Amino acid sequence: MITLSNLPSIFVPLIGLVFPALAMASLFLYVEENKIF
Repeated sequence: MITLSNLPSIFVPLIGLVFPALAMASLFLYVEENKIF
């Protein structure tokens, strides 16, 4: 069972890993579509 006290320890690494990955992927796709470089 996951209690409310355990939620931060799950969400912190999840946000810390998933958010930068999504940011990198969206930035890469944006650059690829617009051919900035």
